[in-house]
Formats: sequence, C-alpha cells, structure tokens
Amino acid sequence: MPASSELDSSLPSSQIPLLTYGEEDSEISADHHALIVPQFMGNGNRVHPMPCSDPSVPLQPRPMVPKKDIAVYGYGSVAWKDRMEEWKKRQNDKLQVVKHEGGNDGGNFDGKELDDADLPMMDEGRQPLSRKLPIPSSKINPYRMIIILRLAILGLFFHYRLLHPVRDAYGLWLTSVICEIWFAVSWILDQFPKWCPIERETYLDRLSLRYEKEGKPSELASVDIFVSTVDPMKEPPLITANTVLSILAVDYPVDKVACYVSDDGAAMLTFEALSETAEFARKWVPFCKKFNIEPRAPEWYFSQKIDYLRNKVHPAFVRERRAMKREYEEFKVQINGLVATAQKVPEDGWTMQDGTPWPGNNVRDHPGMIQVFLGDNGVRDVEGNELPSLVYVSREKRPGFEHHKKAGAMNALIRVSAVLSNAPYLLNVDCDHYINNSKALREAMCFMMDPTSGKKVCYVQFPQRFDGIDRHDRYSNRNVVFFDINMKGLDGLQGPIYVGTGCVFRRQALYGFDAPVTKKPPGKTCNCLPKWCCFLCCCSRKNKKQKQKKEKTKKSKQREASKQIHALENIEGAISESNSQSSVTSQMKLEKKFGQSPVFVASTLPEDGGVPQNASPASLLREAIQVISCGYEDKTEWGKEVGWIYGSVTEDILTGFKMHCHGWRSVYCIPKRPAFKGSAPINLSDRLHQVLRWALGSVEIFLSRHCPIWYGYGGGLKWLERFSYINSVVYPWTSIPLLVYCTLPAICLLTGKFIVPEISNYASLVFMGLFISIAATGILEMQWGGVGIDDWWRNEQFWVIGGVSSHLFALFQGLLKVLAGVSTSFTVTSKAADDGEFSELYLFK
Repeated sequence: MPASSELDSSLPSSQIPLLTYGEEDSEISADHHALIVPQFMGNGNRVHPMPCSDPSVPLQPRPMVPKKDIAVYGYGSVAWKDRMEEWKKRQNDKLQVVKHEGGNDGGNFDGKELDDADLPMMDEGRQPLSRKLPIPSSKINPYRMIIILRLAILGLFFHYRLLHPVRDAYGLWLTSVICEIWFAVSWILDQFPKWCPIERETYLDRLSLRYEKEGKPSELASVDIFVSTVDPMKEPPLITANTVLSILAVDYPVDKVACYVSDDGAAMLTFEALSETAEFARKWVPFCKKFNIEPRAPEWYFSQKIDYLRNKVHPAFVRERRAMKREYEEFKVQINGLVATAQKVPEDGWTMQDGTPWPGNNVRDHPGMIQVFLGDNGVRDVEGNELPSLVYVSREKRPGFEHHKKAGAMNALIRVSAVLSNAPYLLNVDCDHYINNSKALREAMCFMMDPTSGKKVCYVQFPQRFDGIDRHDRYSNRNVVFFDINMKGLDGLQGPIYVGTGCVFRRQALYGFDAPVTKKPPGKTCNCLPKWCCFLCCCSRKNKKQKQKKEKTKKSKQREASKQIHALENIEGAISESNSQSSVTSQMKLEKKFGQSPVFVASTLPEDGGVPQNASPASLLREAIQVISCGYEDKTEWGKEVGWIYGSVTEDILTGFKMHCHGWRSVYCIPKRPAFKGSAPINLSDRLHQVLRWALGSVEIFLSRHCPIWYGYGGGLKWLERFSYINSVVYPWTSIPLLVYCTLPAICLLTGKFIVPEISNYASLVFMGLFISIAATGILEMQWGGVGIDDWWRNEQFWVIGGVSSHLFALFQGLLKVLAGVSTSFTVTSKAADDGEFSELYLFK
C-alpha cells in the first residue's frame, strides 16, 4: 500500500510521525509531538455596533422662504440646504424599503413610526440580515379554505359511513371504516403543520458590512465542519475527496474554518486518500478563490456542460483552468490507484510509512487516531496563503462497548473539535454531499449571527438536492414534496426537522442547554399562526411564567460561570480556579453530564467558543485522544441529553426533536443556488432499502421514551410542531391499513359483498366532494410550493410502493428489535460510481 504523500518541502526536515493514536507515549514533549496542531483562533468575540441617533439633525426642520435671508434660519447656505434635503430623501427611501420588506420580523421597528432623529440608524450595516417572505394571500387563503372544507366533508363522510353499516358484510365494512379513520388522522397530522408556510431571504452584503469591516480582522464566527464516512468500498474515496475539497475552498475566512473527517471504519485507504487530498488542495483552493468558480468540487465543476468562458475575463483563466484539469486527472489516477491496491488486503495487514502496523487493521478493536493534515503554519497553498484546517479522526473501538454507529461518531467529533478549535457553530455533511454554493456558510450566518433573532436559532437546515438522478425521477429520489412543501410549512411554526446532513448547528444547543428566554411585548400573540386561530398552538404565557423564571436564573448562572472560566490564562489554571470558585457539587454535575475531561468541560461554557491562547499542543493532544476513547461516554448524558441522541438509526429526527423540546427554533434556508448536492440511490432495491432504514428508525422512536406522543410536554415544543414529529414516527404504521385497504376490492369481488351499501344522491355528493377536495388540496400545494405535477405524482406513487413493502417490513423489524431483542444490521447505502450514467437504474437485487 503506498504511504502518505510527503508534506510540503518548506516544512522542517525533522521526522514527525504521521499518525497519533491511543498507544502514544503519555510523555509527549511540546517540541516533538505526534499531532500537528494548528494555531486555531481564539474566542472570536464579536462587537455589535449599537445604533444611536444624531442630535445634530433637527426633528422638524422649518420651511425656508428663498426670498428671505437664509441666515435667519441658521442653515448657513443654500448648498447646505440642498445637501440636507438630498440626505433626508435617501434616508426616507431606505426607511420605506425596510418597512416594505417587513421590518417587524427583524425586530427593529415593531410597527412604530420613526421620526427624523432615528433615520441615521437605517444604514445597511444595521438592518436585519434576513426577512420572512410569507406565501401570497392569493395562494395561501384558498388553500386554507380547502383544508377547512375538506374537514367538514370528512365529518359528513364519517357521519354517513357510521350510520349506514353493511349488515351482510359487517366485518368488511368495519375493517374499511377503521382504515378510513386512520387515513383521516394521518392526513390531519400531515396537513395542519403546513398551515402557515413561509420562505426566507438573506442579505449577504449586510452580513459583510456588519462583521467584515475594511481594514479590520473578520468578526464572522468560526465554523467546524464534520464529514462522516464508514466504508470506502461503498463510499468511494474520490467522492469524499471532492466533498473535502469543496469545504476547504468555501468562501469564508480560512482561519475560521476547520474540517474534521470521521473515519468510522478505520480504513487506511481513507487515511491515504485524505493525505493526497490535502496535497491537491494546496493547488485547488487558490484556483477556486482566484477565479470565483462554482461549484468548488472539481469532479462536478469539470463535468459541467456550460460555456466556462462566459463572464471569465481574466486573461490567465483558460491557461490555468487547463493546467488545473490536468492536475485533477492526475489526482484521480492516484486515488483510483489507492482503491485498486486496497482491494486485496495483505495477510499481515497494512503497514505505515515507518514500517509499523496500521492501528486500524482490526476494525472492531483499535485505538483512537488523529492526524492534522492542514492548518499548521508551515503548510500553505502554492501561493503562500493560509489554508483551513483538515483533521482526520477515527475514534477508539473495543469489543464489549456500544458504539452507536453514526451518532456515536458525530459525538466523538463534537468533543475533538471542542478541544482543538471549539467553534461556536458546526456544520455536518455526509461524505457524498459536497458544498455546491461557496457562500453556504454565509447564508447560515445571516440567521445565526442576527443580533435580534439569532440567539434562539439552534440550527439552519438546507434542503437536500441531488445529482445523477434520471430526468423522470421514477423512484422519487429528489423528494421535492417533502423539501419544498412540508419543510416550508414547518418553517412557519417552530422550524424544520433535522434531516441528517446539510445543517449548521449552534454548539450550545447540541450540549443540551435551554434556549434563551426573550420577553415579548404585552399583548403580542405568537406568530406561528394567524391571530384568529392561535388557539391551535401551545402559546399560553400563564403556564410558562414559572418555567421562564427558572430558565432565566439558570442562564444567568451559566453566563456567570462562562465569564469566570473564559478569563483564565491556560488549561491547568482554568481547572484549578474553576474548582476554587465553584462548588464541588456543580463540578460533579458538569462531569456527570459531559464526561471526565476537564478541558472539554471548560470548553462547553463559553458561548462564543475558542480555546485558551496559551494551551500547549501536547496537552491538547492528550485531551483529544482521551475524549474519543470508547469508554468516555459511560455514566454521562452523551446520547441522552447531549449531542446526537441515541436510540434510533434515524438519529437526526431525535436530535432535532430534543432541541425543539428545549425551546429552540430552527430555520429553513433555500438559497437561489443550492447550498449542497449529494448522491442518491439509483436502482429500486437501494431506494427501498433506504426507505426501510428511515421507517425502521421511526418505529424505534415510536416505541421509545422519546416518542413525541408522550414526551416533552411542558417544554418549548409547539402543538403543530408536535403534530409533525408525531407524523414522522407513526407513518410506518399506515402500512397495515394501506395493505388491508388495497386488498379489500379483491375480497369484495371474490365474495360478492361490498363495503358500501347502495348509495343515495346525498352519499354520492359527499363522495364526490371528498375526492374533489383531495385533488384541490394537492393542486394548491403544488402551486404555493413550486412543485411540478410530475414530481407530485411520483411521490404519490412511491408512497404506495414503500407503504406496502419497506414500511411494512420496517414495522416488523422494529417490533422484533424492541420487544424480542433481535437487532437488525445497518447497511450503508452505496453511492454512485463511475460506471456510466444511470447504469444501475433498472438493476434489481
């Protein structure tokens, strides 16, 4: 197996081991350590300029008479008067724009009229970073009317069905009525969370004006990016490399970005491929930023069938593009060579460059491993510029320990990143979801860093978009009905659910802290529904007064502790002084919640993140290795209240649900250019297996203590948001009435008995009204959601296909696993390879 590529020649010539893992000597000197630790950013405190009025501007300027002496009015000159009038006109125009764009959502106006003294506040740098775009009333009001009408028709329908039983086929009639009642309840759970859909718009220029002042260091918050991978044979290293390259070239300050790659399969192939990726990034990143290309994943950039000369006026662009394409082809040859070599494992296992065995030869029994490829001061790009950090992480695994699959790997990344960089925000993507929009992080920061409404946002979810899907999307892989209709509806409530990838988190929310309490103006109703139907939400302020007081007291204590710990000079001093100022009981509670690492416990309290400036690389190394040990989470709240939540293969639903129960809200961001793109299953077998895994996770949640039907009452979860979570865990159970209802016509034909008696004119009108209302609801959803009829129809088709196959099998598997203890294996979905476009479309396994 070829060894890792050599570092840049500019690095010191001293021998530095390529890999650090759990068996490293505990006595690591500061000048010779195995982990190349970059100088990460500090706390990154932000300064929010406070607007103030200009006292020199008169509140009510007096009218001027040109015939009189202007000195009487104190203006000085006619030129001054003209300048003042022009300035006032510009400020009034800005004010009108802000009012038109819905300033109330930003929290700056609250519907109050502003006088002339307030006009200087309305510059671009102080305006809201985003705004809501409600669906036009011409589209949403007919939709709501149809929903109410359909509810009334359903009442008439069941009134007729229950009062007109079929005496000679009572069993068939009762079965059909039970199925119809279940379908009606399922429709209510699915429909009403879409009552108040919204869209959002971001202002990246205002974000730059506020946090990137000219001549000063950027005040944008740091972001740690997580990439998860397991099996390089099913998740090709070339795809993972493209994802990493798109992250390293993102349009964001390089000293604010750190990329962590989790190799949960401890594969040397992944390690070697990442080493080659780091070397190629030294050429690729400056090329992307110099010519501002999109997307910044080379495989998809060079495969675009567009005129790449358009809008590229730089004279060196064509020459450098051709040279970069040749470099990338050589890079692909190297990666494919590594893959070919890895097909046959040596009898003695893989060996590293220095001749020592690869620590991960035994996938189920190996120490923790960490390697920093980029981010050290000595490793720069070919133009001498700094690069974002790139860290390889493989957590320790031992027999007899529960590792919790992807959720456990993500929690290990949380702890490693907290020790090494501790950015206040996290982005997680799958290995096949590359950044398609280089400004995706800035889009998320428009919500997270908004000084008025950003404090309560726990995560910003982006929709999933896919490459390599056939034009007709015969298996509904794009899932546009969910991403463009359901998620927009949830964004108008408490926010969209977390879908597992393409999501920017607030680190404090992942730690299980409650959302900050904000005081609402007296008499202000909640904005999740119109005022005339606010009774549908759990917005009762009377029942929450005591809870808000407790949360406020708790947050004030946390802020006090944060101020104390953040002021300490180094790690050892921080622990000793924290113990002297806080009680032993409080320290024990923190350790019971977060684990026995004092460095990690200290990193959880500062809201703005950052690591101590004087921390030594050796101490960071020891703590980083400790926090990814397999026994670190024992007797802690990891996976229960902290981090990604355990208990289901769909850990994403549980994680987002717990955050919403703590009072946080989430945001759904749909940029004009898709933020992320990924690969989707091509053939029907892989697609059904994917749906089976999702349904199995929902069944596990339904049968657990975290079921939304009975969990989280008295917290911050709103009623319609609860409806959506209930719908997300009960839908596999619909497979039973669906299968029964599909077989009823055949039984009726064979027995000659029918589930409906001879209908009257009244009954026929009710049935026709029900069918028309169902069709009208779908048509209006497609209208305000921007979904085509082909996509909608494919979604309906595959709902039936999955309902009578994958959902049903998942139901039985979940019951066996929870009730009988028979666990099912988790299989990674195969990603697209280079076997030709849609080569596996018709393959059935």
